[in-house]
Amino acid sequence: MMATLQTDQLKQLKDIFMRFDMDSDGSLTQLELAALLRSLGLKPTGDQLHGLLSNMDANGNGYVEFDELVSAILPDMNEEVLINQEQLLEVFRSFDRDGNGFITAAELAGSMAKMGHPLTYRELSDMMREADTNGDGVLSFNEFANILAKSAADFLGMKVP
Repeated sequence: MMATLQTDQLKQLKDIFMRFDMDSDGSLTQLELAALLRSLGLKPTGDQLHGLLSNMDANGNGYVEFDELVSAILPDMNEEVLINQEQLLEVFRSFDRDGNGFITAAELAGSMAKMGHPLTYRELSDMMREADTNGDGVLSFNEFANILAKSAADFLGMKVP
């Protein structure tokens, strides 16, 4: 099965894994796994997450290692998900002007203005407050991905008159 997956997809999955492996110990905790799944557009409940973790955790250590993730995700993984993740990362990098891995309010305002959508101070504050879930004043890739996924869902859920 691994041989049939293209090398670039595996590499993308590894990049995603490493981005969510916050402590870089080569395994994902339940929280890190939840964040990774949310970034792929999946929204598991606490129970589903617990079930997923125990199913994925082949060696029974309470964590998910990369190879466990690959064997669990591979059958359901479509190219689109990875392409979306890749495009999202490109957008994130274009907003992150200084390349430090975070988007500041100034970078967000500048990028929105450049795209022809200048923000008022209030809109900017509201966007930052909603997206900055850990309250550190900047947007990480995960926060950026989550807010975009949320606004896409809101947008798609809108009733068109």
